[in-house]
Amino acid sequence: MSFKGNYHFVILLLFLHDYNVFADNKYTDIIVGEKGQEETKCDIFQGSWVFDNASHPLYDSKSCPFIGNGFDCQKNGRPDKDYQHYRWQPSGCNIPRFDGRDFLKRYRGKKILLVGDSLSNNMWVSLSCMLHASVPNSTYTFHFSNPLSTFTIPEYEITVNWIKNGFLVDLVWDKRGKILKLDSISSGRQWLGADVVIFNTFHWWTHTGRAKSWDYFQVGETIVEEMDRMEAFKIALTTWGKWVDKNIDPSECRVFFQGVSVSHFNATEWGGKKGKSCVGETGPVKGQKYPGPRDKGEAIARSVIKGMAKPAYLLDVTLLTQLRKDGHPSSYAGRPGKDCSHWCLPGAPDAWNELLYAALTTSF
Repeated sequence: MSFKGNYHFVILLLFLHDYNVFADNKYTDIIVGEKGQEETKCDIFQGSWVFDNASHPLYDSKSCPFIGNGFDCQKNGRPDKDYQHYRWQPSGCNIPRFDGRDFLKRYRGKKILLVGDSLSNNMWVSLSCMLHASVPNSTYTFHFSNPLSTFTIPEYEITVNWIKNGFLVDLVWDKRGKILKLDSISSGRQWLGADVVIFNTFHWWTHTGRAKSWDYFQVGETIVEEMDRMEAFKIALTTWGKWVDKNIDPSECRVFFQGVSVSHFNATEWGGKKGKSCVGETGPVKGQKYPGPRDKGEAIARSVIKGMAKPAYLLDVTLLTQLRKDGHPSSYAGRPGKDCSHWCLPGAPDAWNELLYAALTTSF
């Protein structure tokens, strides 16, 4: 749609307002481009999951050689498959369909790096599968290790790597034990040189008991055995934000922060029975709102990123994941217990990468 003057544009806005186009906050902004072309901006992280067995999944778990045992829910005996067919649909616009060949051409010769915990691993494996599916006959190298795991497609000279780092800040060992230094990052040199880097940290901060991977917190010269976890997370994330501001040039490297991916251990949050979890769930929460509480980590991540001098792009997957109570390995993780934190593949992390693609290729 084109406009021949501001007068006509104002009239159009009044017309749209009268018909409550903005009543449900579908559009965050409407802009007239240089040539009078209407451009629509929307929050691509607000929306709902739509069942779409025509276009999703984007790959088959049997044809992707990278899916580890913990994410391959079909191999581990999960009987239902609907969780593979849901597509994320923003409420105010459409995102471009993921085009793996286009991605590879755009990032020929480039380095893409994910840095974070096992949720970053979930996203990294998903992206590797999506790219492999777009050029199934191309040769590749894939190496899973700790802390650096690598995936390359030599034909396109592209590397997609994952560095395992659950806290981003330093975890050091001394005679007292393992100390989490909230105001120190000494391993950041490993993160330099990438053209796109996606950081992530949150889940390890909530661990308790034997699952906790540190003994003490340290800020400056002060060492304590315990402190408020969300305050510790905020201090550490602020340290990361300052490191990014100081060390990464946004004109040379696109920086993303993979937002908080939620767990589903309490079914009462979505109207389920007390004592139940994600086990047995076969469909997402309907609609565009999660009936349970907001995740505290989401607000902290948003606040810290807003305060950066050169803000990272928040890949805000919190609502997407809140609605997907059905997407976890649950009893089909290939090991004892129930996993309501990670995600089956194909599944929810594919949408994270579709949104990453949208952010990299459009003005969202």
